[in-house]
Amino acid sequence: MASMRDNPAMHTVIPFAAPAGPHCQAAMAQLVLPNLAQLLGLLNPTPPLLGSAESLTPLGERVYAKSLGLQGADGLLPWAAQDAEHLGLTKDHGPEGWAWITPCNWRVHANHVAMEDPQRLALSAHEADALRAAMQPYFAEDGITLHPLNHATWLAQGAALKDLPTASLTRTRGVSVDAWIPRQAQAQPLRRLQNEMQMLLYTHPVNDARRERSQEPVNSFWISGTGTLPATKRAAPTQRVELDNSLAEAALLDDAHQWTQAWKALDQGLMVRLLARAKSQEPVEITLCGERLAPTFVLQTSPWWNRLQRRFTAPPPQELLLTL
Repeated sequence: MASMRDNPAMHTVIPFAAPAGPHCQAAMAQLVLPNLAQLLGLLNPTPPLLGSAESLTPLGERVYAKSLGLQGADGLLPWAAQDAEHLGLTKDHGPEGWAWITPCNWRVHANHVAMEDPQRLALSAHEADALRAAMQPYFAEDGITLHPLNHATWLAQGAALKDLPTASLTRTRGVSVDAWIPRQAQAQPLRRLQNEMQMLLYTHPVNDARRERSQEPVNSFWISGTGTLPATKRAAPTQRVELDNSLAEAALLDDAHQWTQAWKALDQGLMVRLLARAKSQEPVEITLCGERLAPTFVLQTSPWWNRLQRRFTAPPPQELLLTL
């Protein structure tokens, strides 16, 4: 039998294990997850991370960042700076003032502004490049430079972005953005830019073509991923980290049926594999992320009577999820 020292440690992080939406909350008590139940009976809980529905950074992202060695206050996990570092941009431009810029579609209502899910725009590389080229001069007026990253997101750098707390895109996809827009004086140029982009992009050829194809136009952008990388070199992660986002889409829509189906698929797939590892005494670490709590469960060497007691005292998954 393999020992825990013979195999690399693996940490599985599951965001939206217990979403705050009322329909998913109501469905939680009816979940039947036998493989997760067996797995939790073999693992030991560790002190959870604490969070709230009002935090800029959801718990799932905080746990994932911690596993990767990224640190930062709420809304300041340096995801964009990390991407810039990987692309070699920080060598010439430094580690500060980086952000993700996500082109998006805003719908202005009488009393709020809602953001459509940016992923549904499905921008092509040509569209993304053309929009970035059109927007760059306006950003440059405020000392911000745009760099390509992928079809859905760009990198930006400028003094206005330095240490500016921003809400994760997870917080704003498909919902009202008013409560999440940065209101600090530092962010005033960025709010003005968002207004200017609505006017600039209204008649842009990319949007004209999209309307002809009955596709949503791009009329604004979202800022996230801000934060500064530490000056000292970060230690390499001591374990493999697997972020499973299969619950996210249904949770964000508060679609209870799809969310419970996604949980069942997880139980019949990922949980079976983790359970096999645990039974073979291979390293297993899993974090279940709700809005308030993100407990981590770890396979630890312990006397047989402790392991037996844990099997009979571990709460059923649905009861555990209701506490998160």
